[in-house]
Amino acid sequence: MSLFKARDWWSTTLGEKEEFDQGCLCVADVDNSGSGQDKIIVGSYMGFLRIFNPHPVKPGDGMQAEDLLLEVQLREPVLQVEVGKFVSGTELLHLAVLHCRKLCVYAVSGTLGSVEHGNQYHIKLMYEHNLQRTACNMTYGPFGGVKGRDLICIQSMDGMLMLFEQESYAFGRFLPGFLLPGPLTYSSRTDSFITVSSSRQVESYKYQVLAFATDADERQETEQQKHSSGKRLVVDWVLNIGEQALDIRVVSFNQMISSVFVLGERNFFCLKDNGQIRFMKKLDYNPSCFLPYCSVTEGTINTLIGNHNNMLLVYQDVTLKWATQLPHTPVAVKVCSLQDMKGLIVTLSDSGHLQCSYLGTDPSVFQAPKVESREINYEELDREMKELQKIIKEATKTQDILPKSEDDDLKVTAEVSFHLDAISQAIDSEVKAEVVPSVTVKITVQSRLAVQKPKLSVCVQPPLALTCDQFIFNDIGPAVSKTVVLSAFLKGNCPPAELEGNAIFSYNTPTGVPRVAQCKFRLPLRLICFPAQPSKTANHKLTIDTNKPPVSLVSLFPDFSDQSDEDQVNSLGFQFLAGSRITLLASKTSQRYRIQSDQLEDIWLIANELTLRLEEHFKKQNCKDFLCTFSGSIPLQEYFECIDHHFELRLNAEKFQELLSERAIQFRAIERRLLTRFKDKTPAPLQHLDTLLEGTYRQVIALADAAQENQANLFQAFIKLKSATHLVIMLISLWQKLSPDQVAILEATFLPLMQDTQELGWEETVDAAISYLLRTCLSKSSKEQALTLTSQLSMPKDTSRLKKHITLLCDRLAKGGCLCLNADTNTQQAIIMPGGCTTIPESDLEERTAVQDPTPIFTDHKHLTKQKSKPDKWFQEWQYFKIVKLLLLVMAL
Repeated sequence: MSLFKARDWWSTTLGEKEEFDQGCLCVADVDNSGSGQDKIIVGSYMGFLRIFNPHPVKPGDGMQAEDLLLEVQLREPVLQVEVGKFVSGTELLHLAVLHCRKLCVYAVSGTLGSVEHGNQYHIKLMYEHNLQRTACNMTYGPFGGVKGRDLICIQSMDGMLMLFEQESYAFGRFLPGFLLPGPLTYSSRTDSFITVSSSRQVESYKYQVLAFATDADERQETEQQKHSSGKRLVVDWVLNIGEQALDIRVVSFNQMISSVFVLGERNFFCLKDNGQIRFMKKLDYNPSCFLPYCSVTEGTINTLIGNHNNMLLVYQDVTLKWATQLPHTPVAVKVCSLQDMKGLIVTLSDSGHLQCSYLGTDPSVFQAPKVESREINYEELDREMKELQKIIKEATKTQDILPKSEDDDLKVTAEVSFHLDAISQAIDSEVKAEVVPSVTVKITVQSRLAVQKPKLSVCVQPPLALTCDQFIFNDIGPAVSKTVVLSAFLKGNCPPAELEGNAIFSYNTPTGVPRVAQCKFRLPLRLICFPAQPSKTANHKLTIDTNKPPVSLVSLFPDFSDQSDEDQVNSLGFQFLAGSRITLLASKTSQRYRIQSDQLEDIWLIANELTLRLEEHFKKQNCKDFLCTFSGSIPLQEYFECIDHHFELRLNAEKFQELLSERAIQFRAIERRLLTRFKDKTPAPLQHLDTLLEGTYRQVIALADAAQENQANLFQAFIKLKSATHLVIMLISLWQKLSPDQVAILEATFLPLMQDTQELGWEETVDAAISYLLRTCLSKSSKEQALTLTSQLSMPKDTSRLKKHITLLCDRLAKGGCLCLNADTNTQQAIIMPGGCTTIPESDLEERTAVQDPTPIFTDHKHLTKQKSKPDKWFQEWQYFKIVKLLLLVMAL
């Protein structure tokens, strides 16, 4: 057994499918036996209360029947258990159990057994308090310096501290500025309560201040915590730790010095009792629980910290002294004395794994045999060392850092049905159609090994939607497959920009390593459109050329064609559920296909589907040289209209936000004036303030409705802009015959955002990306490369600069520019943080051309090719100098 594993002294598993948290564990001599031996008290959210007194025959044994002293099922979940002097007239220890709406104090006692069943234990209810508010946690101590008894303070979910003087209720106080409850503890040396608020601040409140503050029962709202009666609740000291706290404890060195320990999400703090930081430790893991206790070294404190990696670490101040492995993730940890063994560590997991362990080693009875002495053969050692080094060298060349298995450990596959659902599964669709079709998607997860905490997420691009997109499974065993079935449909009232979906499966390996597997799937075109009669007229027409004979549209689109209709051989119509009609024409004599529609963005899906189906058709015929080209003009003018429409809606959203802010300020000002009038002792006329308030309220509602409608229009405009952008990228790639890597660069440049927001919009992001390309791989001079750019993105005033940059990008691609982001092509560039978007004129003539006509027609220019084939004299000399320098370098080597 490893030295760094916790030595199991006694362990058991509590119940089945029960849940536990940090307040569910307590250790104390609850039955007042006087032997100094602690008992383990555990409560669960299922309402079970258990008391253990472990007696293992040998270390590592499981629970025996006599180890369980008591097990009772209470009517309500147990939030926290504590042991203290809670009953008046006696200093014996009693058990306090906190429920959601009740506080119960029990006396635990045992009766000596006269038969072999042993002693019998039972609990007796001493008193209980019915709470008017839902409890969160509690703390106890000698509040106010009382002697020989403990008082209880309960924190409710709405920020009220309820204090009980044993059998009687004392008072209740609301914490100021409360939002969510945090951990709570009591410091007896300063007689104060310490908690961590939702604003990530450690706050301390004196008991005397709480006692003399305004009674919480007299107030109904937190806003009324003013000087209405009594004194205001004032915090003693505040410390901002900048993160949420998991737990808080107070440990005293002696009667003169005490420390406050706070366990945060990423840091561990030790504070003085006046709020000053004594020390802090940054943690490299996610902690789950902790327990500070006094160290044997004077002036230091030891701390046990458990984390979610099943580790228990021992710190002396900020120095790590020991790290041990646990079989579970602890949510509560205690130190107790059992069977004359001091310093046993008791840990409890959220699933009920209770373990008593100790740190150290057991003596080993194994003795290594003596090694026979022999003479060392150095030649043989050298030969063996060379062979091992050779094996290591070959292994590092052929193997990756992580070994690859022949078969993947987990595989995710998605299967989309060929036919639409007979009964549509569409839910709350905004499409104005009689029947909104849906298609079934079946996702299968095949696991070769066991996986833990599996979760499947399925996503499609809006306005597409799914009937269910989240699936959570139980732990999957080895060689087990899971299958889920869902349906996809069109929810928004506009055509989508993409038909692709993604299934992501996240899980943990048996060793606790998180991993992710995913697969992509494509939804059918019939999901968003249906066959229609071809249209002869259209506003937008695009022609795609191929190098192969034309293919019958009936064979390309069998799901949209009628076999009996001979006219569909050369023409086909598509009607979107939420869009225009698209007509696809195939030439009878030439190798061309024409796509026409009244809306430019609607052409994208049909054009993309046409190219994909053509490639698949010729791939089945083993034709490897099939190629699609585009020789027409890029429709930049129509594309710029989509950009302007989207940008106009963004400006409207900004105006609505400003108007809403102004009307809200006006509404609050009128409310304050009215409230002042109502509070006056002498009545005064309202002076039409109520009429002004009603009018302002109507304006706020009208502006909110208009802003909501504009937001919906902006969402649809962004989807249409994405479709038009996809179309422009496809036309540019077919026009310039770009490689897949270059197309990926264009897509990353023009489609950097999945969602469009006011803080980071499409226009400024794309402008920054295009500016970077124009200054790097598409630059014409070293002056452009040396320009310094700002790193701040902000919403532009208009779209003229963006349209000029898009025009310039297409012009430089037409002149032979190459899209490449490799470091070898940019060795002499001096670029600093792209972000600004200023116009980059290549010459005076180019600048005048861009100003006069920002949307030129780009075709296959032959004169550009001639200019490219004749480089200037300076360029030829520079190339010759590079070749000579390279030859000299080779000769020197």
